[in-house]
Amino acid sequence: MAEKEKTEAQKLKDALFYKPQNGAKTYTPEQTAQADVFGERYKAFLDEAKMEREAVAYAVREAQANGFVPFEKGKTYAPGDKVYTVNRGKAAIFAVFGTRPLTEGVRIAAAHIDSPRLDLKQNPLYEDTDLALFKTHYYGGIKKYQWTAIPLALHGVIVKKDGAVVQVKVGEDAGEPLFCVTDLLPHLAREQMKKPMTEFGAEKLNVLIGSRPFKDDKESELVKLNILRLLNEKYGVVESDFLSAELAMVPAFKSVDIGFDRSLIGAYGHDDRVCAYTAFTALLDSSAPAQTAVCVLADKEEIGSEGSTGLQSAFLSYFITDLAELSGLEGRDVLTASKCLSADVNAAFDPTYPDVMEKKNASYVNHGVVLSKFTGHGGKYDTNDASAEFTAEVIRLLDANGILWHMAELGKVDQGGGGTVAKYIGDLNVDVIDVGVPVLSMHAPFEIVSKIDVYEAYRAFSVFYTA
Repeated sequence: MAEKEKTEAQKLKDALFYKPQNGAKTYTPEQTAQADVFGERYKAFLDEAKMEREAVAYAVREAQANGFVPFEKGKTYAPGDKVYTVNRGKAAIFAVFGTRPLTEGVRIAAAHIDSPRLDLKQNPLYEDTDLALFKTHYYGGIKKYQWTAIPLALHGVIVKKDGAVVQVKVGEDAGEPLFCVTDLLPHLAREQMKKPMTEFGAEKLNVLIGSRPFKDDKESELVKLNILRLLNEKYGVVESDFLSAELAMVPAFKSVDIGFDRSLIGAYGHDDRVCAYTAFTALLDSSAPAQTAVCVLADKEEIGSEGSTGLQSAFLSYFITDLAELSGLEGRDVLTASKCLSADVNAAFDPTYPDVMEKKNASYVNHGVVLSKFTGHGGKYDTNDASAEFTAEVIRLLDANGILWHMAELGKVDQGGGGTVAKYIGDLNVDVIDVGVPVLSMHAPFEIVSKIDVYEAYRAFSVFYTA
């Protein structure tokens, strides 16, 4: 039967209406297969890099395997040369030199590699009622109750008094012990369950780590002593080494497919390692671009991009200044001519919780990358607000390359809000807009993304670098 001819109204709607596409409906079988293969690579990265130091180590190893070398200030580079620099082991910048002069600026994709977690307090180990526990201080925005009664793994570094650095990762390999924050049984939790979630005390996020005492004499704290003995035997540390350590409890979940159709990925840390991985991998796959392409993997976004490894620091501007000096230019002039995609996620519309979203301006699973012209809260406070010109430029680029995209805010105007690194890039006088992946259950220990959206993010960053 011949397809029914469209009415004049239907034709006009096609020409005039904004209609984001659902990739699950428009993808070919070949595209779906490509997204699935890319998703497997991404899952492997997530399982290896649950902390920012691990993500940097992964990125450096992959970059070196793809011809990247440490950046040397003052050295002459040619188009296609690939360099990187690491900032204190927790942030990194990767660049591929382009064919155009730096007077035309560089193209930056900036993502963060930290995620919400439970950091150990500096003096964490204690014993109470014959149980040994770690005290924690949560990092980033979490619903504290979600971190109870789930398996946790210990990650981080300990720097001993002699300066030796000890890498710690316990609970990821088969047969290793796991840890958890205990919770109260429903039978005895009537008073607890009457309280709002905001009253779940942070000091209750204590991690159970052992119960067997050191069988020696009748001294006190023998369970704590036994734990310290085991740690000393394995890592050569003593209790005072905790004072300078960076240790955290993260979910021990492995990345898995979600759904009978395996269309989704469930894992810890999609925010924002999904954008970090796609932006970084796109750079690895870029041969000599027209403009110099730069990928920034930053720390501390979840607590405001503070500190020397966050994007409020000068490490990015210093790097661009070093690049500019190679061509006898001022760093500020290169930055002013540059363009940036702030690679960060947005909250996907969840039909179970529709009241916090405004449907016409929400992001949706399987609709490709989401552009967020601004984030912040309320009356656009604490945000970069991308210009109309740059927003339209990015949309034209995505449309020209057949990349699925849609535009969204982070929830209803007065419902909440959030932040990204975009405003700190904007502070450098760089055109910037947020582009990333929609996420379900964002900031939970177990988040969900679509394989199609992950693949479209990779494609979006690829064409941005090479435009």
